[in-house]
Amino acid sequence: MSDGAMDKMKGKGKEAVGKLTGDRRKEAEGKADQAKGGAKDAAGGIGDRAKGVKDSLRRDDDK
Repeated sequence: MSDGAMDKMKGKGKEAVGKLTGDRRKEAEGKADQAKGGAKDAAGGIGDRAKGVKDSLRRDDDK
C-alpha cells in the first residue's frame, strides 16, 4: 500500500472519530490527512508518467 493510500485511510478514520465524538479538530485533521494522501498519490503518478516519457524517448532514439 502506498504512503498516499495510508494517509487517506488514516484520515478517514480520524474524520469518522471526530464526527462521532464531536471533535472538530480531529475531524479537520482527518480531512487534512486525506488531502495529504491525495497529493502524495498525484505526485507519484507524475513521477511514473515522467519515467514513461523518458523510456519512450529512449526507444525513439534507438530507431
